[in-house]
Amino acid sequence: MKNKSNVPETAGEVPFRLFQRMQKQKTPSVDMNQVVGKQDILFLCLDTLRYDAAEAEEKAQGTPVLNQFGSWEKRQAPGNFTYPSHHAMFAGFLPCRFDAKSLADREMLFFPKSIGMGSQAPKGAFVYEGSTIMEGLSKVGYDTWCVGGVSFFDKRSDLGKVFPGYFEKSYWNPSFACTVKESAKNQVDFILRRLEKAEDTKRIFLYLNVDAIHYPNYFYLDEATQDSLKTHRAALRYVDGELGRLFEGWIKRRGGGFVICCSDHGTCYGEDGCLFHGINHPVVNVVPYKHFFIRKRGIHEESLSQ
Repeated sequence: MKNKSNVPETAGEVPFRLFQRMQKQKTPSVDMNQVVGKQDILFLCLDTLRYDAAEAEEKAQGTPVLNQFGSWEKRQAPGNFTYPSHHAMFAGFLPCRFDAKSLADREMLFFPKSIGMGSQAPKGAFVYEGSTIMEGLSKVGYDTWCVGGVSFFDKRSDLGKVFPGYFEKSYWNPSFACTVKESAKNQVDFILRRLEKAEDTKRIFLYLNVDAIHYPNYFYLDEATQDSLKTHRAALRYVDGELGRLFEGWIKRRGGGFVICCSDHGTCYGEDGCLFHGINHPVVNVVPYKHFFIRKRGIHEESLSQ
């Protein structure tokens, strides 16, 4: 057995030295070290949203609120259903670029301090301490909130307590469930009420699991009797309006913030004989992603340098 003292300093679990020739120096789209501590952070997961549906509604002007922040990026899902995907995202492994060729191609907004990925953080990443980004942000003064949606956030079951347990404050009630047509409205109403009681001097990290797009979604089209890609898109149009209310309320009360908005996975509606998710299929494994700032002067995309 090799003595630890003989292990080269460059040795590590992830062989980044093998990727160096492939890597080009990347300029990060945002410097999270200029965000953390200075901005509220809103992480919005549009649970189950397919990339093709998001792209189609963007082009059809069906999502005017989200369209204000530029086009959706096509990305790889971290998992094929909510549970594995969220464990990855809560550790900082957000959906990565669709054309990524290696782990080194990821744009990391949050970088775990010690996880066998080397000692040098990617440019622009916030290095966090702890087991999750929420724990890391809490250590630097953030109040961490979770507003749940799908059953993995339903604290009435032991499994449903896992994700909420990562936050200082976590909320779920039956009116947030995906079986409720007004679930997104109910979630936004709740958040806006909570904001009225929030401490002005403390930054907030909000995670919101928007489950309206998840099964069932047939009730977002009056003539529909079962879920389909059409009703999936109709659910996204409904969610877009509720996000507009959330952004306006957040700006009014908090002045703005940095928003991460993405899906955790897609879902099948009969493609190649496949149904639902929890399986590897292209429409499950490809998700939309974008991040942006919201400001007091209005809801629009901009960088901190502007």
